[in-house]
Amino acid sequence: MPIIESIDVCAAAVPLDKVTSFSNRTVSTRHYGLVKVRSTDGVEGIGFCYVGSAGGAIFEAAVQSLLAPVLLGKDSHAVEGLWQAMYQEALLQGRQGTVMRALSALDIALWDLNAKTANLPLHKFLGAVELETVPAYASGGYYLDGKTPQHLGEEMASYVDKGFRAVKMKTGRLSPREEEARLKAAREAVGPDVELMMDCNNAWQDVTQAMQYIRRFEQYEPYFIEEPFGPDDIESHAKLARLTHLPIATAEIGYGRWYHKELLDKGAAGILQTDAAVCGGITEWKRIAATAASYGVVVCPHWFHDVHAPLVAATPNARYVEFFWDDQVLNFRKLVDRQLTHKQGRVVLHQEPGLGFGFDERMVERFGKWTRIGR
Repeated sequence: MPIIESIDVCAAAVPLDKVTSFSNRTVSTRHYGLVKVRSTDGVEGIGFCYVGSAGGAIFEAAVQSLLAPVLLGKDSHAVEGLWQAMYQEALLQGRQGTVMRALSALDIALWDLNAKTANLPLHKFLGAVELETVPAYASGGYYLDGKTPQHLGEEMASYVDKGFRAVKMKTGRLSPREEEARLKAAREAVGPDVELMMDCNNAWQDVTQAMQYIRRFEQYEPYFIEEPFGPDDIESHAKLARLTHLPIATAEIGYGRWYHKELLDKGAAGILQTDAAVCGGITEWKRIAATAASYGVVVCPHWFHDVHAPLVAATPNARYVEFFWDDQVLNFRKLVDRQLTHKQGRVVLHQEPGLGFGFDERMVERFGKWTRIGR
C-alpha cells in the first residue's frame, strides 16, 4: 500500500528570453509551482502549475501550511477522498486562485505517482481513447515590437510547414481594423483548410465592443474566439455566443465543476479550455470533461501540453492539445527533463509510466529551491 511519506515544494521564477505581450498585459517572468509527492514504496509523482508573475510565495505557503499536512500518511490511491479533504481544508482560503492551483499541482502528482506505481503511462492508467498520438494545434501569434501582419502570417505558415493543421494567434490589443489586417494576413498565409483560432485574453469590456471586431472576423472563419471577456462575465459570453456563428471558447482560468456547469447551462461556451493545473487537478478536470460531454461540448485544454496530452488521449470529447513547440512563451519547458514531440500535427504520447518525464533538477535549482515537508 503506497503511503505518502513526504512532499517537496518549490516556486521557480523563470525569466522569458523575450518580453512577450498579450492583448492587455506584458510578461517578462513566469512563476511555476512545483511539487514532488513520494510514497513509502519509493515512487515519486510530480505536479506543477503556473502562478503568474508574483504568486510563487503564495503557492509555497498553500502547500506547506494547508494542503501537504492533509496528504501525509495517507494512501495515495484514495484520490477522490484526498481531493475532497484538501478542498475542505482550503475552503476559506482558496476555492479559486493560487490555493486551488496548489491543490491542482498536488492532485496531478498523485495521479502521476499512482500511474507509476501501476507501471502504466498516464493515458492508459486513465483509460485511453488514443494510444500513440493526439491531435494538436500550434499556439503562438503573440505581439512583439515591430511584428507586422506579414510577420504574423509567416509565423502561422511556419507551423503549417511543421505539419500542424490548426494554429492559434492573439487578438484584441489593437483597433478592429488593425486586428482584421492581422487575421487576414494569417488566413492568407495558412490557407482556407487550416483551422485558425483567435485568443483575446479577456480583451473586450462589453458585447458592443466585441461585435465591432467579430463582424470583421467572421468572413475569415476562425475555429473559435477565445476568452473575449473577463472570466466571471458569463452573461457577456452567452450574449456574444447568440450573436455570432463563431464558437466561443473559454474557462482556461475557470475553477471547479460548478463554474463550468454555469457556463454550459447558459450557453456561454461552445468549447471548454479547462486547465488541469488550474481547475482542481486531473480529478476535477475529468469531472468537468464528463459534464461537458453530456452537453455535447468539446474540450480543448489550455496551456501545459505535458499534462494535457494524456488527458486528451483518455477523453472522448477532447479534441485538441494546445502545443508550444519552443520555450519562447511556455518556458516551463526549461524545467522538465524530456519534451513531447510531434508529427503530422499530432503530439506523440510518452509511453513510460506516469506522465513520462521528470523535473530537470539542475534547472529547477537555478530558478528556485526545494523545501521538504515530512520525512
